[in-house]
Amino acid sequence: MTLFQERSGSGTPVVLLHGLTATHRYVVMGSKALERSGHEVLSYDARGHGASDPAPEGPDAYTYADLTADLVRVLDEAGFERAVLAGASMGAHTALRVALEQPERVAGLVVVTPAYDPEDWPGNLARWDALSDGLRTGGVEGFVEAYGDEGVGGRWRDTIQTVLRQRLGAHEHPEAVADALRAVPRSRPFADRAQLKEISAPTVVVADRDEPDPGHPLAVGELYASLIPGARLVVEDAGQSPIAWQGAQLSKVIAEVAAAAQQQT
Repeated sequence: MTLFQERSGSGTPVVLLHGLTATHRYVVMGSKALERSGHEVLSYDARGHGASDPAPEGPDAYTYADLTADLVRVLDEAGFERAVLAGASMGAHTALRVALEQPERVAGLVVVTPAYDPEDWPGNLARWDALSDGLRTGGVEGFVEAYGDEGVGGRWRDTIQTVLRQRLGAHEHPEAVADALRAVPRSRPFADRAQLKEISAPTVVVADRDEPDPGHPLAVGELYASLIPGARLVVEDAGQSPIAWQGAQLSKVIAEVAAAAQQQT
């Protein structure tokens, strides 16, 4: 299985991990601020996403165990003994699992828009299955129709639909993304909230307010920040565009974590 990767810059290693249905472009949104500020940045498409191959093991092989193994392999092949991991949603959960299982590989963490709460798992699987079926049978427009407005505030709806169409149209294997839409929500990145207290790397949690992004509840971001030792919570001002949507602003947060990680070495 080949995972599509982009690697640029030099300096402190940073690995970017995107969310479910996204690609490597949807973490810092094309910003090159990290490279310009002295970081080596590696981003990749998760299995079945973007230009990466589908899971060779079959449609169920999109669990967090699989995603975590992929991330460790990426680190190994890049020659990164330790790296700052910055992940959004599914990517954030994958980064956290590596930080729990192999903390020596993680120099710092930027946990962007987490959505998983062990006490609310598995959540609304019927919605995820509907998104999977919409994509499988109706393509991008089928997914967008199944997605609906998800309670997004009116001023944000057009932006959300535009982004959905852009990122869903970027996949070479949409049937694999449909498989992931079923498998990922049925998988646990970690089993218990208390495990977050074991995280030792410098961490920033970047959360969104619920009006633009109800699928990634602010309460979950606040929960993670309260449990991870020393973690800092970053949220956009009320009425402003989420920091997770602003590549340059998110890159600044990642650079701050990388600087904190260097001070610990």
